[in-house]
Amino acid sequence: MRTRIRAGDSSAFAELYDTYARAVYNHAFRLAADWSTAEDVMAATFMEAWRLRDKVDPEGGSLRPWLLGIATNTARNQFRSNRRYRAAAEAAAAAELSVPDHADAVADRLDDRQRLATALTALAALRRPEREVIALCLGEGLDYEAAAEALGIPVGTVASRLSRARKKLRKVSGVEESLGKREVARPGRQTRGDHAHAIRPAQEGNR
Repeated sequence: MRTRIRAGDSSAFAELYDTYARAVYNHAFRLAADWSTAEDVMAATFMEAWRLRDKVDPEGGSLRPWLLGIATNTARNQFRSNRRYRAAAEAAAAAELSVPDHADAVADRLDDRQRLATALTALAALRRPEREVIALCLGEGLDYEAAAEALGIPVGTVASRLSRARKKLRKVSGVEESLGKREVARPGRQTRGDHAHAIRPAQEGNR
């Protein structure tokens, strides 16, 4: 896969998109707290990945950390202040809690939306670097080494940021669990309209 991506193989790039689009989309939403921004970040991530394809190391495992690193940088440019994130988080949480459901699914959906609202509110209280490591390690399930690769920082920095962030999140009951309870429908060639579901860690594993 890495060799084909480096060579500009369009079918390999389509396979890359199909494999990791959901993970990038979910990660972008965790960082931006805004559906529309998450879609823009996902699109920009894959365009940037195509532009940077010749920089992919031909040796290595999953390309997910590389893509999530690009998505993180893109999201930083979209949301540079915690104030903007808090406003977006409040709006996203309010929207999730206000959408009506049919009777037989109301209770479960409301519970899930409340978890999402709680998670977004808690994430808004974190500093951006802390939010990034939470999104990567708890949201996407990356280990310290993969998160460090994605962010371009030492493993020890990932560990210390994650430790601080988890201490803050523990003050809000159930927040760590709620970051991994729900799922965005896997995007196809576009994701607009797929907002009925919230987020959970992608299950690509180490592919």
